[in-house]
Order: sequence, then C-alpha cells, then structure tokens
Amino acid sequence: MSDTAQDTDILWTPPLARAAAAALTALMQRLAAEHGAPADDDAAFHRWTVKHADLFWRAVWDDCGVIGTPGEVVVDDPTRMPGAKWFPKGTLNYAENLLRPRAADQIAVHFRREDGVETIFTYADLCAQVSQCTQALEAAGVTAGDRVAAYMPNCPETLIAMLAAASLGAAFSSASPDFGPRGVLDRFGQIEPKVLIATDGYVYNGKTFDRRGEVKTIAAGLPALTRLIVVPFIASGSVDADVETALWPDALAAHDPKPLTFAPVPFDQPLFILFSSGTTGAPKCIVHGHGGTLLQHLKEQRYHLDIRRDDAVFYFTTCGWMMWNWLVSALALEATLCLFDGSPAYPDTFTLFDYADAANVSFFGTSAKFIDALKSADSDIASRCVLSRLRTVASTGSPLAPESFDYVYRRIKADVHLASIAGGTDIVGCFVTGNPRLPVYRGELQGPALGMDVAIFSPDGRRLTGEPGELVCANAFPSMPVGFWNDTDGARYRAAYFEVFPGVWTHGDWAEQTSDGGFIIHGRSDATLNPGGVRIGTAEIYGAVEGIDGVEEALVIGQDWDNDVRVVLFVKLSAGVKLTGDLIKEIKTRIRSGCSPRHVPAKVLAVTDIPRTRSGKISELAVRDVVHGRPIKNTEALANPDALAQYTDRDELKI
Repeated sequence: MSDTAQDTDILWTPPLARAAAAALTALMQRLAAEHGAPADDDAAFHRWTVKHADLFWRAVWDDCGVIGTPGEVVVDDPTRMPGAKWFPKGTLNYAENLLRPRAADQIAVHFRREDGVETIFTYADLCAQVSQCTQALEAAGVTAGDRVAAYMPNCPETLIAMLAAASLGAAFSSASPDFGPRGVLDRFGQIEPKVLIATDGYVYNGKTFDRRGEVKTIAAGLPALTRLIVVPFIASGSVDADVETALWPDALAAHDPKPLTFAPVPFDQPLFILFSSGTTGAPKCIVHGHGGTLLQHLKEQRYHLDIRRDDAVFYFTTCGWMMWNWLVSALALEATLCLFDGSPAYPDTFTLFDYADAANVSFFGTSAKFIDALKSADSDIASRCVLSRLRTVASTGSPLAPESFDYVYRRIKADVHLASIAGGTDIVGCFVTGNPRLPVYRGELQGPALGMDVAIFSPDGRRLTGEPGELVCANAFPSMPVGFWNDTDGARYRAAYFEVFPGVWTHGDWAEQTSDGGFIIHGRSDATLNPGGVRIGTAEIYGAVEGIDGVEEALVIGQDWDNDVRVVLFVKLSAGVKLTGDLIKEIKTRIRSGCSPRHVPAKVLAVTDIPRTRSGKISELAVRDVVHGRPIKNTEALANPDALAQYTDRDELKI
C-alpha cells in the first residue's frame, strides 16, 4: 500500500457508540480533564502520552486499579536509554493483580485440548490450586529471586505454576513440549531453575507424544534442580529421574488451600525470563519485571484492544511464545482466559472457531500465518460459526497480508475490529497495535502504542513518512527488559538494541509509516533484500506471490552473487502443481507489477517445506546461512530443521 491510503481501503469503522464506550475514550477524557491532554484527536493524544510519559503511565496505574504502592516517582531520569527506572520506590506483585478478588463462581479459565478434553476453573478453583502450588514450591525451597521452569503445554497447570512462582517473587520461564532436550537445555541451562514443572506428553494433530524420556534428560542436565513435578497430561506421568520427583496431583494434595499471600516486590523484580529464537546462536535470556510487564499488558489490552471485564479472551499460542505471557495477563482485567492446546487445524480448519463459539470468545488472537492458511483454503468460517460475542480479531507473529485483511472481513466476521499488532519477546508487548476508535485500513497496523515514541528512521537517523526504514522507539518505556540474564555489565543488552542509533531502541523491523498514521511492516531488517543497494522488505514479495493459484507459501532471501545480491525465491506448491516455465513467468510478472522490477527474483525454485521457528515465523536467516554454506548454530530453534536439507548445496544456486 502506498502512503496515500484511500477511503476505499477502509475495511471497518467503529460504530460511534462503540468508540464512545471504549476504555481509551474514557482515559482520554480523564487526562483531558486532569492535565489538559487532547480529548478527541488520537494522534495528538499519542504525542501527549510520549511528551508527558510520567503522567500517562501513572494514569494507567490508577485507571486500571493496579494493586501495589507506586511511590512518589514515576520515572527516574527518563532521558537515559537504556537506564531509566520506572516507579523506583514502588512495590507490587504481578500474581496479586491477576488474582484480584472477584466472584468465587466466575469462570476464570476455560481449557480445551485438541482431542476434546475440557476443564473449567472458577476463580475459587484457581485460587485454591495456586495456594497449593505455592506451598509446594516453598516446600521445595523456592524463594524470591529463584527460577521456576516449565516444560509444558498451554494448560491450566502451567498458569497455576506461573502464578505460584510469581506470588513468591520467583522468576518463571517456559518452553513448549515439542522442544527437544537440547533446545530446552540451551534455554533453561542458562537460568539454573530450582524447580522444573514438566508434562509427561502432549497431543498434536491427532497423535499423542510421550515426553517422559525427554523430561528425564532435561532434568539430568539441570544441576541446580532440587525438585521435578510431573503433570500427567496424557498418561500416568511417572518419570524415573535422578532428582526428587512428584506427580502434580500429589504435590498439590500435600497442602490444604489457604488464603493467598503475595510478596510485595520492586517494580523491576524479575518475573518472566523469555528467550530469543536462537537461530543465530544461543538464545538470549531476556528478563522482564513484574511492573513493566503488568503495565504494558494492561495498557495494550484495556485501551488498544478494548478487552473488558467478563470478556472471554483467546490467543492461539504455545508456552514457548511470548503471546502466552501476554494472554494470561488478561486475568488482571477480570476476563476469562480461554486456553487451547493442540493443532489449530485438526481435525479441520474450523477447530479454533468451534471452540470460540463454545467458549463465547469475545477476543480472538492468532498468527498471521494461520489466517493466511485459512485464506488459502478459503475456509468459510462465517457460514458455520456464529461468533456472536466476537468483537476483536488480533493477528501477530509476522506481517498480515492485505488479502488476509480482506479474508477476515469476508469469511470470519464483517463487523469486527481487526487489530494487526507488532512487537516481540524483547519488550513482551507491542510497538504498533490496534485502536478501537479508529478505522482499519487494508494492510495497515493502526498506529503506535501509547506512551512510546515509535518512528521510522533512515540510516542517518531522520524520521521518515511514506518510505521504509528502521522501526525504532526514541523514548524509554516500562516494559524494556530489566536486562539479559548473566549480562552483568549490560553490554549484550546494549549491543542488541542501542548500537545502530545510540539512545534509541532499534527493534530490527523494516517498516513504513503511512500518511494516515498507520504502519506497514515489510519484514525483519536483517532479512531485507539489498539488490543493487536498494533495500526491499520480504513481506512485499510474499504478498504478491501467495495470491497465485498453486502457490501455498514462499520464502525469499538475498544471495551474495557477482559482487552484488540477487533475489532467490523458494515456493511451496499445492499438491499436484509443478513449477513450470509458465508458472515462473506468472510469479515474476506478479512481483514486477505488484512490487517493482527490483523485486523480481533471479531464481525461482520449488521446495516442499518452509523452515520455521517454533513460534511459527519463517526463518529466512537460517535458509540464507545454508545457501551461503554457513553452519546453523542452533537448529533446535526450528520447528522443522529437516526442511533445511532442501536448500543445501543446490546446483541451481551455483550458476
């Protein structure tokens, strides 16, 4: 899309009554009355929240009813980037805010497994099990500052373990059970957990996977481990490990539920330890604090995505993706969490929407690639599912193609707020996100996150509009990482985000800001193509190619060639489709007309699989390294590392 979007590009406009009822509208009016902020102009209000970040973030604390003591100072030296300290005298506890009092019989968690296993937890049920789990962790010696790790599916037990750890001031870290032992130890081995919560297996795509052998290997590779607690998710759960081991039901049954208590901790007390994908080396251990995580999620969920008390909130995620951490924070808004574990397309592409109907989901989140897959299959969700309460569909993980915007409104629900959002593990939140008061433009993310000076920079640090550049944030914000684990002098942290533009967070996305205030993400900066010295985002090519009949998916890289870079496109074709000369010509023509002559690939090659990270993102970097004969440092970060064999030593790339 060009930077001169037309009214015909508007796919949805919020009804006046809905915009007026949004929590964001109430916040704008409150800050207008108290501090003279703009009350009706969203762009002006965003600028105000950046300029008056102290007033804005304190208003978020107060308006969301954060439980804790904020202290007198909101931010200590906001010009330090990194280094600004938020609420330096404040204390709170993330778990206490998620378990704030509500009706005992209100549904707090609705869980469904792919094979139909279903569990519902009331608020009273959840509190009782968190109490029991907290006591079990205390009995294992867990105290504030310790680490608790989970090798678990997206199920209630994982949530309970996290809340118990957080209530004690311990840090929590999780990985999904499809990770192999090496990938898990690359992560958990760095943080030395005291307790490991692990599943005996998982269910996916109609198959059951026993992971007891993997659990034993992982436990043996964690020398600081004092206790293993095994959740019998598929069978008996017994694991013959060389560490004190208990089954989850027994560990909890040893303690009677009692009123919950929460350790008040500093704002920056480590809460979550998340990991980078690790495709270019050992995963970075990114530490996020109680306060920054909570405030960022409350801001995004309450104001940008209009999640309300008693909403049913669903996001398709595993426990190895930061969207799990984001999802569970919705408890702080007294919403119901809807957890699903298994394949999103088993037994068919309606699975998640059937669940959404059954659970009365009002907020439905998923990955862009899943929406793309639905579009390719032309799944007519609206013809089968009622989705009567559904107000918002959110998409993240990779850029959502313009055609997929069309698909959502055509085949899922016409009257829905489609929020394409972008951020990442690095900030456990979003830089660019939704706005329930503004229209949705085809192919665009609606706007920058409040309180964050999000911009597009040229190589020399100029702000750009209407042309691509580096996505940056030029001011400090609460959910910047507390730091990297074992990075005592902060050198690796600074190198990761602050070397390109000193004093400015460089996120690594190649993006564009449009004249209407929206954003377009063109791909990762380190995966951009550079033929003839012109930088091209990969998402532009994907958008052009994946609308061609017979092309299911594509992956594009730049290959170093003849003292320049040439574009190489790999295509995964539908069953029975051959990569003929005519199809190659159609692909190149579509790219030339939809993008530019510089985008046209020098080579178009067929593959049967596209390598992805475990969070579902296409791994262009791994393919680029393979094509150039460089070793992949961490194949455990890939969900399907065997796919790389198709890209290795191909004769077509030698000429």
